[in-house]
Amino acid sequence: MSGTMRNPLLEVTDLVTEFATRKGILRAVDKVSFAIEAGEIVGLVGESGSGKSVTGFSILGLIDPPGRIAGGSVRLGGRELVGLPPAQLRAIRGKAISMVFQDPSATLNPVLTIGTQMHLAIAAHEKTSEAAARARAAEVLARVGIPDARSRLDAHPHQFSGGMRQRVAIAIALLNRPSLIICDEPTTALDVSIQAQILAEMKALARDLGTAMIWISHDLATVSSLARRILVMYAGRIIEQGPVADVLRHPRHPYTAGLIASLPANAEPGRELRQIPGATPSLFDLPPGCAFAPRCAFSSAACAQAPALHHAGPRGWRCHHPRGMEEAR
Repeated sequence: MSGTMRNPLLEVTDLVTEFATRKGILRAVDKVSFAIEAGEIVGLVGESGSGKSVTGFSILGLIDPPGRIAGGSVRLGGRELVGLPPAQLRAIRGKAISMVFQDPSATLNPVLTIGTQMHLAIAAHEKTSEAAARARAAEVLARVGIPDARSRLDAHPHQFSGGMRQRVAIAIALLNRPSLIICDEPTTALDVSIQAQILAEMKALARDLGTAMIWISHDLATVSSLARRILVMYAGRIIEQGPVADVLRHPRHPYTAGLIASLPANAEPGRELRQIPGATPSLFDLPPGCAFAPRCAFSSAACAQAPALHHAGPRGWRCHHPRGMEEAR
């Protein structure tokens, strides 16, 4: 969908990421393309193993051997990131692009105070006094909902609750005012009330600061309350994309329809939850053509050939038998 934007902040084109294993080459991301505008929140959803997180790591240049970006382009503000020397990528990470992980312990050092860690994150990209860094850190902590932010700078991570630690991780991601934040299921381990607070704060940050976000999740309900557009991944490929409300009301791909039907909110009282039959295929042994065909009630001989990406306005999908097209005509 990148062609519909005049000046996208991020443009990913035919991205391919592979890992060398004893079984052979595993293609975790297979010709993924999308674009994001400044200040936009885009949801990237799919089952575990669909390639969501690897896509995020690939954008950041965090793919190390035995993995590699085998093809495609990642452009941020018009600058190509694929193939940049490691030193240049390090200068971009944490400054122009930041990441928030599912587990804040991946970000926070348990033996350093929060203030020290935030000062180090600022100092990695600019020269500033300790007083100025401390003032900025307190301001950002307050923005993400940490009470008494200035005094909490002297605390260690273990002195915060799980929800507060995740807020601190988000604050660190925001410190250098990045244009893009990649959020890899950052609220999955939090209770519902804390999750709702953080989602509201992230929406406000995107609105007030113009920060774009990729929100990686398996939770359609969370994405629907946060994102403007949604990208649905399956077996390393984006198989449907479009405005959130439109995709959730009128899914074109049977896999997307199955994800929506399996939401607890859509279950009939007293009936078992609906499930997509079968299991996600191994990336080492994908069926020919459409990878979803063995689990799909609508598959036919045509599905032995890989479906092309079809467009209709802001919508896109890869399916020979898209749902709801009769009503759309």
